[in-house]
Amino acid sequence: MTDVSAPSVADMLRGFSIELNPGEMKVIDAAPQRLDPGTEVFLTWIPGKDPMDTIGPAKKLRDAGLYPTPHIGARHVGSASQLEDVAGRLVGEAGVDRVLIIAGDRDKPAGPFDSSLAVMQSGILQKSGITRISVGGFPEGNPKISDPLLWEAIAAKTKYARENGLQLTIVTQFAFAAEPIVEWVRKVRAKGIDNPIRLGFAGPASLISLTRYALVCGVGASMRVLTEKPQFAKLLIDKGPEPLIREVAHLAGAGNGTDLPLGIKGVHFFVFGGFNKTVDWINSQRAQQASA
Repeated sequence: MTDVSAPSVADMLRGFSIELNPGEMKVIDAAPQRLDPGTEVFLTWIPGKDPMDTIGPAKKLRDAGLYPTPHIGARHVGSASQLEDVAGRLVGEAGVDRVLIIAGDRDKPAGPFDSSLAVMQSGILQKSGITRISVGGFPEGNPKISDPLLWEAIAAKTKYARENGLQLTIVTQFAFAAEPIVEWVRKVRAKGIDNPIRLGFAGPASLISLTRYALVCGVGASMRVLTEKPQFAKLLIDKGPEPLIREVAHLAGAGNGTDLPLGIKGVHFFVFGGFNKTVDWINSQRAQQASA
């Protein structure tokens, strides 16, 4: 039975963030018309692309009242001077004040940074004026990094942020099962880490798309949901992430007033099914709540 004190799906959607490819200019152009003012729009770092190509899209989004949050792929950065140039232009030309730092899916670093922590510790972002940092969280682990190392890394990053005046948010990889997500958040809190957490979800997509991106992104145990629980998998396809978000909200428990439970800041969408399809789904959920 659903806990009436648990947040609704519409509650969970308040202040959502979304991830876009800065090279898809039609989507970048549409975003200001389709997203709420103040929405955080994460801009992916595409390996092999010139990171300076993000400057223009970031400026367009910021000028429209959105908050572009470019990815910085630590292992893709060729040099400290390149990072200085990218960060300087993001701040100076595009008005960016926040980034997401990821390690980057690359076996050998292109330059001096082998981790997101190394980028933070360089001080380059702070000197450029970027003081809001997001880092990744992995409720189901990372196939390339052991769990003990993942926990060490998140503890080190949150400690560094706290001691150096950075506002740090954790953004999780998407999953298809609620239990691992909520258990992971509870474990983070049990370790004394109180930073805000955004929970990642895949936007509405076909089974083929969900499976393909899950394999690429290393989503682990909950992949079984797509094959072993065909009814739930069909719900995810027919209704988007609504059943999953609802179950996460139920397991997380009651919030505190307008705040979501467990220090959850909101949800973050990976738009594998397409930007417009995801925004349409969000709007439909809000309309259902308003008419209920």
